[in-house]
Amino acid sequence: MGLKVQKNITKITTFVLCALMFVLYAFPFLLVLINSFKTRIEVVENPVALPKTWSFDNFIEAYKTMNFGSALINSLLVTTISVTVIILCSSMLAYYLVRTNSKLSKVIFMSLVASMIIPFQSLMIPFVTIFGNIGLLNSRGMLIYFYLGFGISMATFMYHGFIKSIPIELEEAAIIDGASQIQVFFKVVFPMLSPTTATIAILDVLWVWNDFLLPSLVLVNDDVRTLPLSTFYFFGKYTANYSVAMAALVLVLLPILIFYFIMQKKIIAGVADGAIK
Repeated sequence: MGLKVQKNITKITTFVLCALMFVLYAFPFLLVLINSFKTRIEVVENPVALPKTWSFDNFIEAYKTMNFGSALINSLLVTTISVTVIILCSSMLAYYLVRTNSKLSKVIFMSLVASMIIPFQSLMIPFVTIFGNIGLLNSRGMLIYFYLGFGISMATFMYHGFIKSIPIELEEAAIIDGASQIQVFFKVVFPMLSPTTATIAILDVLWVWNDFLLPSLVLVNDDVRTLPLSTFYFFGKYTANYSVAMAALVLVLLPILIFYFIMQKKIIAGVADGAIK
């Protein structure tokens, strides 16, 4: 009886702690959602209170001011192309480095690992200065180029460890059947990398979609701005329209939340399988 009571107490304690952590985690998001329906005065007077009148005027104003449609297309293009190219290039590079097993491949791999410890903040000023002087900034292509440079090393590192666990006999059997090296990779090896691919895709989509610092340094014109960068419209030098800014933040969060709910099962399975491997 004592053991049963102890188990019940443990379950209740665990539930209470989990509920408390959920409330602490969800409270900022709830606060943003509530304040997105308020007027500017209501937000300043009491940001925790419920709005006196629930209105979608802030969302309409935010949609127009931040040019949501154009910013959404820019974010989709940058995120989709960046993540796709990172996955393809890093998986092929990792496969080459694992199967070549030469001194050069080891040097390349160690160089990639070493580049992961260099902080972006130490590189951003030289990069922006150099590329700005030669007129290569203020384009989505250059932003994608930067994301590739900063994202391929980590993705290659993750793929490298997974590919080492794949038996080479599978590839040899495919080659005997007449498959080329490219066919071996895309028809045999790459499908087996799906857990790692899912993990990398999730991490990089969240990183690229929510990034503010790099787009703020590379993109200047309004027509090429991404969604996170467009929320800066509502914060001036001396004033800030917090109510409309909160509505803009909700609009920015919606696409990534929809992506998460659609891919929820694959996200959990991919992270779990990737951790096991």
